[in-house]
Amino acid sequence: MTPPPDGVAAGVVVWRPGREVLLVHRPRYDDWSFPKGKLDPDETAPVAAVREVREETGLDVRLGPPLPDQEYAVGAGHKVVHYWVGWAADDDDVSGYPPNHEVDAVAWVPLDEARGRLSYRRDRETLEAACEWRRPTRALVVLRHGKARSRKSWDGDDRDRTLDELGEEQARRLAPLLGVWDVAHVVTSSSARCVQTVTPYARAAGRKVRTSDALSEEDATDAAVEEVVTGLLGKRRGAVLCTHRPVLPTVLDAAGVRPEPLEPGGFVVVHHRDGRAVTAELWTAP
Repeated sequence: MTPPPDGVAAGVVVWRPGREVLLVHRPRYDDWSFPKGKLDPDETAPVAAVREVREETGLDVRLGPPLPDQEYAVGAGHKVVHYWVGWAADDDDVSGYPPNHEVDAVAWVPLDEARGRLSYRRDRETLEAACEWRRPTRALVVLRHGKARSRKSWDGDDRDRTLDELGEEQARRLAPLLGVWDVAHVVTSSSARCVQTVTPYARAAGRKVRTSDALSEEDATDAAVEEVVTGLLGKRRGAVLCTHRPVLPTVLDAAGVRPEPLEPGGFVVVHHRDGRAVTAELWTAP
């Protein structure tokens, strides 16, 4: 059995049109690699990946599909690096990035040149895996609401049942995470526990919450759910859809991915292109 890693890090293979990839030079090691770094305490890997790109290159990026992890020896132990493909969220100019003791050069490098410039075989292997995803994708985050108060203890309309203390904490921890997938559209079941789950993110990101009875346990139908999902797959930016356990299989099926059981606060990121799912990643509650 492999022992727990001594360090966990996250990084991004960032593409731009013209088959160019973003590389950084670290003077301490005199190497060329992808922007990456260790997770801060209580930080999730996707959030760390986006933060590290910003710190090491000055760019804001949005994440696409995940790539295979890197795992390699570090001293007497080993390290794990989680990678995603990404694209610049807006301006991709890195010419103004100030050199420093950690990163003294940032460059967009043509793919063929990057294969030779990267210092480590593991990074060249990651680059080859990333070649499948040069064309941008968008994300649909299918989210099960956070942990709610029990039905037995709730006196009143079930639509009004709220999150419990753990569910409220899950909603708060989701707020920074959803942003890494460029979630611009927030659609949720009209039930209180679903609205509560996405509200912290919507407030932090300045997004409007759109509620839909079609995503509620009481009113969901196959046709109505498919209409909502199809509309979100057609958006030019990412979206989050929050619903209930019984409705999730219908939502995921309409999104073109295999239904997955989700715990409260868990979600599936459906990466899609031209309205069709191309891959998906499963996440437990943060």
